[in-house]
Amino acid sequence: MASESDSQEKTEDPTPKRLEKAMEEGQVLSSKELFVFTTLFAGLFVYFIAVNSSGFLLGQWKGFFQFDLGEFNGEAVRLSYEAFVYVMTVGLAVGVPISIVVLFTQGTLTGRINFAPKATNFKGSRINPLQGLKRMVSMKALVEMLKSIAKVVFLVGVTYLVISAAISALLTSSDANLLKGLERVHTTFIALFIALLLVLAAIALLDVLFQRHQHIQQLRMSRQDVKDEHKQTEGSPEVKAKIRRMQMTNAARAAQQRKALDDVPSATAVITNPTHFAVALKYDVGARGAPTILAMGRGKMAADIIEIAQTESVPIFQSPLLARALFFTGEIGAEIHEELFSAVAAVLAFIFRIANGENLEVPDIEVPEDLQFNETGERYNA
Repeated sequence: MASESDSQEKTEDPTPKRLEKAMEEGQVLSSKELFVFTTLFAGLFVYFIAVNSSGFLLGQWKGFFQFDLGEFNGEAVRLSYEAFVYVMTVGLAVGVPISIVVLFTQGTLTGRINFAPKATNFKGSRINPLQGLKRMVSMKALVEMLKSIAKVVFLVGVTYLVISAAISALLTSSDANLLKGLERVHTTFIALFIALLLVLAAIALLDVLFQRHQHIQQLRMSRQDVKDEHKQTEGSPEVKAKIRRMQMTNAARAAQQRKALDDVPSATAVITNPTHFAVALKYDVGARGAPTILAMGRGKMAADIIEIAQTESVPIFQSPLLARALFFTGEIGAEIHEELFSAVAAVLAFIFRIANGENLEVPDIEVPEDLQFNETGERYNA
């Protein structure tokens, strides 16, 4: 069964993300005609350089065939090596500039030089006879065939016109000396090359426009595709709503914690971590019920609670495990967790006895294992 996006018409231009994904898969804008034009254009410059350096190049090549017959064996090895280096050097001198031109051409078309390893992955459709037949009889194949025919017609026509204009000069070359004859052939060749380049430039321009149109058509998206991509990029509305709710909850909790700072002076004790967490507790001796949490916070909020407690002479007791347990299991205005009654009672008893003038050692506060948290709120025994 076709998906909803497959059944919809592709009416939307491809998004930047869709274009980027296509480039990663090797599906980029390309024009064979433009590559032909730029390569031949670069070849024309290489030809001019070769003609101007022909005397030197031929002199170098001639030297490889001058050797002493008496020392033929050793000389032949040396000359063969030098000839190999010479041919490789000339080949690189011709090939490297043309390769740079090819890369520059592709970079101009796509905005960058693209390498797509995914394009080398095996695809069964490439060896599927039915898919191959479908490509052979497709509209794109028909356009390519018509384009090739038109290109041949134009190039042959231009060649005929240039040769016709220069035929008289070429036929009388035999009446001139060798140098003059070569100059006429060279002039005709350059004129023909430039004429062909002009035709190829026009063909390349039309082909680039056509290929760009085809490339955009292939990458067009349906409205559902655009919506799905937007969801993947920005997140679904449900997730975004959940994040907003969490942000609002955190903001409300922070405001509540800030407002609760006003109640810290009336606290019975403040349990600290000693600096990262702080929980202010209130307990009236003889009252029914457990101690309640007046204020609590972490980081800057904890520092503010401790500062107020010190200013108002509220007893401060350091117990990292108990402070974190109270923070992660309690709420402002609510009683403490029932499993923390014994630990908090031990702290308050110690504080009351110290306030009555007794000299006591700080007690070891035991916190239940299932309420022991680290600073990120994760249980140690989880």
